[in-house]
Parts: sequence; structure tokens; C-alpha cells
Amino acid sequence: MILAKGTLHAHQLNLIPYPASVRVLKGHCTVNNSPLRVNDPRLAPILNYFNEEMGPSKEISIRPMQLVKLYIVLSSSTYGSYTLKTFREQLIIEAADIAGLFNGLVTLAQLYRSGKVINGKLLLPSLVIQDLPRFAWRGFLLDESRHFFDKSAIKKLLGWMAYYKLNRFHWHLTDAHGWRIAIKQYPRLTSVGGRGNNTDPLAGVKYYSEQDIEEIVSYARDRFITIIPEIDMPGHATAANHAYAKYSGGNSPGYNDFTFNPGKDSTYSYLSTILREMKSLFPSGIIYLGGDEVSLGIAAWDKIKDVAGLMSAHHLTDLNQVEHYFLNRVADSVIKFGENVICWDEAVTAGLPIKETTIDWWRQDKPESLIVAVHKGYKIILCPRLPLYFDFVQDSTYRSGRKWNKRYNSYLDVYHFPESSIADNILNTHKIQGLQANLWTETVVSAKRLQYLVFPRIAGLAEASWTEPANKNDRMFNERLKAHLLLYQSKHIYDYDPFEPGLHPEPIDVVSDKNN
Repeated sequence: MILAKGTLHAHQLNLIPYPASVRVLKGHCTVNNSPLRVNDPRLAPILNYFNEEMGPSKEISIRPMQLVKLYIVLSSSTYGSYTLKTFREQLIIEAADIAGLFNGLVTLAQLYRSGKVINGKLLLPSLVIQDLPRFAWRGFLLDESRHFFDKSAIKKLLGWMAYYKLNRFHWHLTDAHGWRIAIKQYPRLTSVGGRGNNTDPLAGVKYYSEQDIEEIVSYARDRFITIIPEIDMPGHATAANHAYAKYSGGNSPGYNDFTFNPGKDSTYSYLSTILREMKSLFPSGIIYLGGDEVSLGIAAWDKIKDVAGLMSAHHLTDLNQVEHYFLNRVADSVIKFGENVICWDEAVTAGLPIKETTIDWWRQDKPESLIVAVHKGYKIILCPRLPLYFDFVQDSTYRSGRKWNKRYNSYLDVYHFPESSIADNILNTHKIQGLQANLWTETVVSAKRLQYLVFPRIAGLAEASWTEPANKNDRMFNERLKAHLLLYQSKHIYDYDPFEPGLHPEPIDVVSDKNN
């Protein structure tokens, strides 16, 4: 437990993301160093995270088990909203749902770290906090195809996501460089497709087993994080095609076996089997189908008789229409077995079912894709490269990572999104579901570099996706962030410190040639 010194005032609460409303009362709430309990056993599981997160402190004396009353007040409040009250020796969290209770406990955990210890007791300021999220979707993507990490790294990331009230983990498990999830009916996807990575094509096989997935999904669920798996298609399929070449969409210059073959019925049966197993592993109700950058390998389809036959049978006039046919056919299968789909914004012209489809807008240089998605009525997640790609550098001195025309993504760029670059008439539409940061791993091999790129931008992401613009203030955010930098240090996180840039030198796994 990290305990700040001194008396606290409302503007000094080191809460990230900052709540919608904070009212400071006279006096303090006195807390003993004992695990929290509830008087309703049905709610006990939601305290597991809190008690695990805080742990015992040698600075606070042990007392008998403390009973903390937690109330669920059913109302029409926003999903995830809560009220937290700290009165003398009583803590009260009122919420519209269990997710709101959890969010209240996360705020309480951060308050614990801002508390003051006197005579072996923890004193919290007496407060009434009323809070609700700005966006329902507060997400983070990690690419594990290009470089694989492991369960411990994923759990650590999920733990920090929960601490910052991020609730959607987009898991990019397949791409050209590796297939990272076991599929029972197609074992070669991992035994062959799981070999290699972005920097070493001969690297050993790495993937997650069914048991690994179950463990991680359970860990995320306990922290109110939904995991959305991505099986990229019809492009970025090289690793899968190395395992099962008969489903390959052919070769084009520089992009051999990049796509699945859209002209074979067997391709769709193959993919349907894979996606049905994904449904059984991930209870999110959503499967990510990709649909991006197909143009890189689409020329190969011109040489395939199966594709020519498909075009003739369905009166398709060009390969873009073939791509749209593919996406619609696969999406139809997914929707029929009860799932919704998400695709990157290239798919906005494919005619996918509006009710069951969400569009992930990533191409900030293609604002027309966002406008079209809004006009068509799709649900939308905002994750543009500027400023939400965390593989982009966050300081001009970085030697590895990406820039966009010399522009990079600082923690304050993330903090000021989306109002900094998205028009009000788009933000105010109910179709914007939320925000997501994406970390692609071309230059990320080690956990050390992963942490360096994530922290402290994950704190900026938390505020961007939770806190209303009226409550944002650079000076106050910086003061709170400084306290969180101390927390990172205590947790052995190798972060970038924007206030002392030289404190932690940049760890370089790969010297990038995209840094321009």
C-alpha cells in the first residue's frame, strides 16, 4: 500500500480518472487494516480485486474483520455509475449495477493510496463522490501476433486496465507473423502458424492453450473487463495459410499468402469452425473480424479460378466487391450463431448489417470513413493512429517506434482526445461507443518496452474515456499523475517520465525504420 503524506483537499485527490463530482465534508473516515467484507454474500466476489490490490500494510495495525456496507440501488443511472461515501468508520457504495460497485471499489482503492496514516490507522478524507463514465467502451488493444508475451504479462496489463477503469481488452491474436490461439480441429494453426515472430521467423512456437484462455478470461471477468478476440481476415492471414495452404488467397508482390481464398466454399466452412470455437472460449458476444488492409494482397485474387467463378456466379464486377462478399458471408455466419461483429473502418463500405456491426475507426487521415460510418448508423469506436496508437513514440527523442509526418503521441495528446480532434456533431451522436488505444508490437519484444510505451499514457487514456471535458485540467492532471508515477515505481514498472525524461532511458528492442 502506497500512502501519501499530508492533509488532502479535493483538488489533491490522486484519482485517475477523475470523478464527475467530488464533495469534501468535514472530518475523516477511519479505516483499519483488514480485508473488506460485505453483508450480502452475493456481492463478496467483487471484493476479491480490492483486497488483492491493496494487500496488508505494516503501517496500519491489524483489527478485527471490518464489515463494510455496500448497497445496490436499482435505478435508471448510466451503466457503471456509482456513489461513494466515506463517513467516519463507514464506507458506502451505491450503484445501479455490479459494474458500478466495482468502479466504486476501484476509486476506493485509489483513495486508500492517497490516505494518511496516524497511530496505526488509515484516515481517508470524508467525501461524497458521484461518478459515471463518459463512454461505455474504454478499451485497449494488444497485438500478440508480431511478438508474443505470456499470461503473466497479460494479467499485469489487465490489472492496470481495471485500476484505470478500462473495460474492453481487444486481443489481436492472429496476423501475418503468428497464430497465437489453439483451435482443436486445426492443430497446425499453432504448431506451424505459431512459429516465428516479426523479428525472428525461426523463433519457437508460442500460443495460448484453451486452459490459458479460460484462465485469462476469468481473470478479466473478475475485473469487469470484456475480452474481444480478433481473427484477422481476409487479409493478414499469412500465418494461418502457412499452416493450411489450401485456404490461401495466393501471392502478390511482397505479400505471399496474405489473404484467405474468397472463392472456395471450404474456406468459409473452415473459418466458421474457427469462429464458433472462439465463441465458446470468449463470452463477450463479439468477434473481431478485421477487414483491414486487404488491398495489400488483393491482386493475387485475379489469378484464382475460384474467384473468377465466384464473381461470375454473383455478378461481382471487381475485387473490392469480392472483398465485401467475403466479409458479409463470414459476418452472416457469426451473427447466426449469436455474435456481433467488429471490423476496421475499411469495412464501412461493405454493407455489413448495421444493427450487429461496430466500426473501429483507426485511419485519422481518412475522416471520410468516420463520417460515412456515422451517416450509415454504425456503432463506432474511436482509435485513430493520432493520438491512440501506443506503438507511436511519445517523445521526439525516441530512436524506435513510429511517427506520422514527425508527429507523435504524448500523454497529453491522449488526455485531450477526443475533443481535440473530433467534431462535436460526431461526438454528440449516440453512435460513438467509446475510445481504444492500440499497441502494435513490431518494435516491442520485451515486457520492459511494452511498459515504457503504455505508462503513463494509459492514465491519459483513462481520463479521455471516462472524464468529461469540463473536468479536464492539465495542471491538476499533471499533479495527480506525479503521484501515479511514484506508484509505478513502487510496482517496478519501467515507465516514461514526462517530467524527468532522462530518468528511464528508452529500451530499444528493434530500431524502427518508420520513425520519420
